[in-house]
Amino acid sequence: MLVKQELINKIKDYFDLNVYETKVWLALLGKGVASAGEVAEISRVPRSRTYDVLESLEKKGFAIIKLGKPVKYLGVKPHMILEKLKNNVKKNAEEKIDSLSNIKETQEFTQLENLYKQGIDPVKREDISAALKGRSNISNHLREVLQNANKEIIVCTNAEEMNLKIKLFQQTFDLLKKQNVRIKLALSGENDLIKKIADRLNLKIKQVNIDAKFFIVDKKEIMFYLSKDGGNEDVAIWLNSEFFVQAFAALFEKAMGGK
Repeated sequence: MLVKQELINKIKDYFDLNVYETKVWLALLGKGVASAGEVAEISRVPRSRTYDVLESLEKKGFAIIKLGKPVKYLGVKPHMILEKLKNNVKKNAEEKIDSLSNIKETQEFTQLENLYKQGIDPVKREDISAALKGRSNISNHLREVLQNANKEIIVCTNAEEMNLKIKLFQQTFDLLKKQNVRIKLALSGENDLIKKIADRLNLKIKQVNIDAKFFIVDKKEIMFYLSKDGGNEDVAIWLNSEFFVQAFAALFEKAMGGK
């Protein structure tokens, strides 16, 4: 049974196997039930290596041994393998999340926090401006900045972007409402979508024709996007300058028709 090298390479990457393991698994799938000798002949894997490869595939769950003599092997169905790998990834991810969550309770993490806050030259938020790259990095930083608001936030973005992240914003806005933080929301886009978002968030929304994305917190911090379209290449600037942000906020509120 001849298998194209392109397929071997893709299957190898998909299922995290080496070349010999991939060839032997494909041979088993094609043959159904096969001895080590038959597998070596079909897969063209050296016979001296076939036994080790079959043992490796058995441990990984890609092959099982058929009862009886002579010893023969069966290839496990691709669908079963895929489900098993998905479950393994999910289980590993959950364990990793639990492990990371537990770090916060350790003495070492407390020392890290103290080092950051009380170091030789501690970082002050007012001394920081930064460029952020990547959708995930920007979203995480934006969430932290918004949740640190004490009095007011101003949000200007487009309705489609807001709708895509509606759950994230709803959670954040609900938290801010409980803390009596005033939320000013301005969206560009279709009127019907804006009304839908207003109902979902239970907020008054100002419709604007400004094609921009920025977030102002307490008129001290601002995060504004440099790229128009969403994606992994998003770039945003976070600036902590009370003088600049107050001036920017004043211009925006004037453009919106007053405070």
